[in-house]
Formats: sequence, structure tokens, C-alpha cells
Amino acid sequence: MVRRPAPAARCALTKWIFNILYGAVAALFAVGALVLIVLAAAEMWTAADPRQAGEMTKRFAAVLEAIGLLTIAVAALELSQTVIEEEIRRAAQVSAPTRVRRFLSRFLVVVVVALAIEALVSTFTFVHEAPQNLFQSAMIAFAAAAILAAWGVFVHLNGRAEELEPEAMAEVKREDEKLDEEDGKQSSSDAHPLHP
Repeated sequence: MVRRPAPAARCALTKWIFNILYGAVAALFAVGALVLIVLAAAEMWTAADPRQAGEMTKRFAAVLEAIGLLTIAVAALELSQTVIEEEIRRAAQVSAPTRVRRFLSRFLVVVVVALAIEALVSTFTFVHEAPQNLFQSAMIAFAAAAILAAWGVFVHLNGRAEELEPEAMAEVKREDEKLDEEDGKQSSSDAHPLHP
């Protein structure tokens, strides 16, 4: 007769596998951000290179493109940090209203900024090269505004849901304090490597 592992052992193994997978996803987000930073630096150098003769509008568009790439890199880094904090360090289920709000807010703020910058870049590009395409830029800006408005409604309604579950809010605050203490101990040990 084959002995099956105990339920607790199966849960621990499953948690370990998921932590590995979440860590891989977070690492790939970070690598993607690093690649975008390198591309943005190359784009910025192309725009600022004094040896190249180019129109000011093209240089300006290249700078805005680099800013857009950096914004997406920030989004990727933010996602990497969020996955590490929420899924690995906390091992939290994204079910409590506070956790859902925090998880989405960290992501959506960067998405809205990225869309706004993309609308700006495309507007400056199309206004000089293809004015007939300005409608597409306006739609990107409208999408950013719509996401921002929907996010505001979500945060407002989520606040009411948090009032219905005060114990979940208290648990999240305790977890935050615990993680802050751990980070404080870690930073103090990093600052004084000779003193444990």
C-alpha cells in the first residue's frame, strides 16, 4: 500500500512550489524592467547625441518615448515588488477588500501614468506628422481618464466594504507593522555588518 503524504505536508509542498513560481514571475518582471531601462537610455542618448543632426521635434519625441519606456519599467518593477510582498512575504490571499485595493492601486497608478504619457507622445508625434491620427491619441487619453475615474469609484466603494470587515483591515495593519519591523531589523543589520 502506497503511503500518501499528510495534508499538511501536501500544503507545504504546494506553497513552496507556488513561492518558486511567484519568485520566477517577479524576477522576470524585474528583468523586463531592466531591459526597458537600457532601451530608454539608448533612446535618450539618440535624442541627446550632439554628433547627430536632427530636428528638434524628433529629438523631443524620442525623449518622450524614453520617458514612456521608463514608465513601463516602473510598472514592471512595481508588479515585481507587489508579487514579492503580497504573494511570497505575506503569503496573502487577495480576498480582503484592503488587499484588493492596495494590489490594484499599486498597479493602476502606473498604468494610468503610462497611458497619459503615451497619449502625450502620440499627440506630439501626430500633430507634426499625421494630424488625421490625433483621434487615436485622444482615445488613449480618454482611456486613461476613464480608468482613473473607475479606479476612484472602486476606491470609494472599497472603503465602504472595508468598514464592513474591520478585522481584515486590522490584520493587514498588523502584517504591515510586522513587515516594517523585519525591514527595520534588516536595514539596521545591513548598516552595521559587524554588529548582529
